[in-house]
Amino acid sequence: MPIQAPKGTRDILPEEVNQWNYVEQVFSDVCRKFGYSEIRIPVFEHTELFQRGVGDTTDIVQKEMYTFPDKAGRSITLRPEGTAGVVRSFIE
Repeated sequence: MPIQAPKGTRDILPEEVNQWNYVEQVFSDVCRKFGYSEIRIPVFEHTELFQRGVGDTTDIVQKEMYTFPDKAGRSITLRPEGTAGVVRSFIE
């Protein structure tokens, strides 16, 4: 069986990128008119951030996150969603 994109997702290929860029720009302009600004947070965070947010014994932390040690041995996790990272960014 060939590997395919996960169900409910699809690739945005070159012939569609301009259309998506336009939609994203319109959305961004509307958000800006209402006083919102874009932020971009890292794809990974220290695992402790998620443990504090949802508890270290929950299924989310134990089963649904990809966690690995960095070069210094600290626990790093690919972010499963953006809320904790946005809050961390705001606090910093």
